[in-house]
Amino acid sequence: MSRRDARDVAFKLVFEYTFSGEEKREVVEEYIAGMDADDASYVNEVYYGVISHYEELSQKIAETSENFAFDRVFKVDFALLLLSLYEILYINSIPFKVSANEALNLAKKYSSEKSASFINGVLSKFAR
Repeated sequence: MSRRDARDVAFKLVFEYTFSGEEKREVVEEYIAGMDADDASYVNEVYYGVISHYEELSQKIAETSENFAFDRVFKVDFALLLLSLYEILYINSIPFKVSANEALNLAKKYSSEKSASFINGVLSKFAR
């Protein structure tokens, strides 16, 4: 498995969390069962990191998406922003450009055609 695949798994777990608001340890364990140690560690770090910093990350997203009503942000886009901002703020080994680029790639795969530009705009504002 690649880091890209691990990020895809982390995104799905974060996306699920945005609906339930509940930590799902057993689901995480199912997803990471076949992964190598580095990828499993990444998924665990991102998933549990997003959960522990959920309010802070949500606030940063709300502040940087000022021209867009926060409650109207698609859940997919919100989950991608949570994941990307967590990486940017808390995982120093992942460059900003890599995190942003991966979020855009996932947006193109899972969200609407306008989502990539919205996510890029939010992340660009955040970077300044």
